[in-house]
Order: sequence, then structure tokens, then C-alpha cells
Amino acid sequence: MRLAARIAGAFLLAAGVLYLGYGVDRTDFHSLFGACTLAFLGYLLVIWRPLGTPLRYWIGLGIALRLLLVFAFPLLSDDVYRFIWDGRLVVSGHNPFAHLPAYYLEPGQGVEGLGQALFNRLNSPDYYTIYPPIAQGVFTLAAWISPTSWYGAAVVMKSVLFLAELGSLLLLYRLLLTFHLPPERLLYYWLNPLIIVEIVGNLHFEGAMVCFLLWSLHLLTTSNYAGAAGAMALSVASKLLPLMLLPFLLKRLWGRPFWTFFGGVAAVTGLLFLPLLVGSGFVEGFGGSLELYFRKFEFNASVYYLLRAYGYYELGWNQIARFGPVLAQVAAGIILIVALSDNRTDWRSLPGLWLAAFVIYLLCATTVHPWYLAVPIVLCIFTSWHFPLLWSFLIMLTYTSYVTEPYQENLVLVGVEYTLVAGYYLWERGRRSVPA
Repeated sequence: MRLAARIAGAFLLAAGVLYLGYGVDRTDFHSLFGACTLAFLGYLLVIWRPLGTPLRYWIGLGIALRLLLVFAFPLLSDDVYRFIWDGRLVVSGHNPFAHLPAYYLEPGQGVEGLGQALFNRLNSPDYYTIYPPIAQGVFTLAAWISPTSWYGAAVVMKSVLFLAELGSLLLLYRLLLTFHLPPERLLYYWLNPLIIVEIVGNLHFEGAMVCFLLWSLHLLTTSNYAGAAGAMALSVASKLLPLMLLPFLLKRLWGRPFWTFFGGVAAVTGLLFLPLLVGSGFVEGFGGSLELYFRKFEFNASVYYLLRAYGYYELGWNQIARFGPVLAQVAAGIILIVALSDNRTDWRSLPGLWLAAFVIYLLCATTVHPWYLAVPIVLCIFTSWHFPLLWSFLIMLTYTSYVTEPYQENLVLVGVEYTLVAGYYLWERGRRSVPA
């Protein structure tokens, strides 16, 4: 009976994921969320109880679904067009941080492959690019291999993320054995519909960040501090967020490993960013985009939306420029306090602390897209917390925002999302003592 339920779960998971990859438009929320529900139901049927079949079969299912999505053009995200734009700029010898996209449509400034059709599909044409060097390297590779085809470039980028996911799979297996945890826990990440659809399906570089972060953690557990530093730098160069995890390593690496690791992270990160510093515009463009991220962008927030409501009540207008940076500082302060107040020096407790840091960051963020949950989902594997898995389903409610143009959020659904996640977290906390 249990095997039959798992087989049914596999079919439901595959049907939901493939429909999300090939058959749905993000403006059709009912079909989209129906497919999400189907996929998550299948996921739950597979992971709910200890496996009665070999783990390799379920690993194979995750590989097959990702491989199939490599050849699906992203349907739920339009970030791919900015990736192609940046890649074609670099291939043509231009710094993608130097100018806004509209600059290259001006007379005499044209770049081959950057025309009005591609410009019209950019979701943030009025902002400088914000993607760090590892991502830019993949964009460039895609533009070099497929200089004229959007689809071809997307397949190249997806192939890189597919390889990164395979790396994460191997590292998860090794880390679970190192921490004496059941290997089947890796399915929490490996078969999670959000992970499959958002990383390989919709081309989000959280997949690369996760792979390098796990690699760094694995090397730390083997006392390879120089290698761990290089892997952490690669994670930072994929997405900047792993920087907030470094304070948790201060006490664990105090002494000689401290200088090896932190010096290595600084050196390798500097080398990775160095090509982007060639010419002018990086500091202004990249720094300006980061500042705008905290001062202007808002989507699916929690604490910030409460403060925003208070701001409307207090002054009558949106005060994101005031509250966004303050919340970022609050998150950084809380994370630092949590890191410095922890006196443990073992590696087993580190994933739980990193999970806490990411959750603190997300609760204070003004923008929380579904793919931002990749790190909490992978880290919860090493803990007894399951609320990130529930969150990975409920956050798909945010796709209701794309039904209208321009997008408009349903704040009732945002409230449902965070209320249920918070409630489940409190239930987990009260039900048993959960190790950090």
C-alpha cells in the first residue's frame, strides 16, 4: 500500500512539474497553482514516511525531471532576457554594469544582438544589472555558444544549473553521512517541486549558490580550510547572500584556520570580481542597484508590509526608502548577535544556525520571491525543522500577482502564507525540542 502511494506520488509530482515547465502561463494562476498543488501532493506522498524502495530510484526521478526541464524555455520568470542581454554585452567586449540598457539603443551605441525586441522583454530596463561574476560568466558562455537564439542561450544556462544541481546532490549525500543522518533526507531538497521548477526550470542562480555553499561546508568538515574558502567565495560570487553566514564561522575557525579561510574568501572573491572592475561604472551601477533593491523593490514581504501599513497610517504614503534600509540593518544586527552569542564549535550545528540567519533575513526583506527559499530548504535537511518545506508550497500563492498587468499582489494570500508558516513553526517548536 505504501509503495503504491509512492508510485502515485511520483506520477503526480512528474505531471505537476512538467506542466509547470512546459504548459502553463504565469498569468493563469488557477492552472499554475493547481499544478503546484498536484506536484506538492506527489512530493508529500514520496517523502512522508521512510522509503521502502531504493533511494537511487527517487534520485533518478529528480535527475530525469531536471533534465527534461533543461529543454523548456522559462515560463514563470522573465529574468532570462536580462541574462541574455548581459551575456551579449560581455561577448561584445562591454561591461554590463557600465550603462543602463536604453543606452545601447541610442544612435551609435548599438551592440549586435541587443535590439528593441529583447529590450522590450527586460523586466527592469531602468536599472543596472545586479548579477555577480559567476552568473555573468554563465551568461557570457551562453551568449558565446548561442549568439543568436534566446532558446539556445537558455538551454546552455540551464545545463550549467543542471550540473550544479548534480553537484548539490552528491554533496548532500556526503554531508548527511558525515552528520550521521539518514541519506533519504536529501529528497526533501531533491524532489521539492519549487526547487526543480525554479532553479533548472526558471533559471535562478540560487542553484549555483547552494552547490558552492554545500561544497564549502563539506570541505570545512574535512578541515580543508583553503578549499572551503574558495568554495565560499564562489557561492558569494553566484549570489551575495552567503556573506551573512560568515560570522557563524568566527569562533569555529579561531586561530590559524581563521586567517586561511577568511583571507582566502577575500582573495578569491576579489579575483572573481576583478574582471567586472575593468573600465568604469561597476561601483556606481552595482552599488546603485543594491541600494534600489532595499529602497524601491517590494514583493511578498512580511515585517516590511506591517511597517508599510503603519507608514501609510502615519504619513499617508509608502515609506520603503525609510523602512527598507532599516530592516536590512536590523537583520544584519540580529544575525551578528546570534552568531556571536553561539559558543558551539562543531560543524553539526552550523546548518541550523545558517537556516536561522536566512529566515531572519527573509522576514526582514522587502522582496521574497519563491526561489529565495532554496537555501532554507536545503539547510533544513540537516535539522528537525520542516516549516521551510511548507513555506515552499505556500509561497507559490505569490504567482497570483501576475494575473494583472502591471502586477498586483493579493495581500490576503500573503497574510495566509505567513500566518500558516508561522503557525507551523510554532507547532514544531512546541511539539519537540528542535536542535539548532
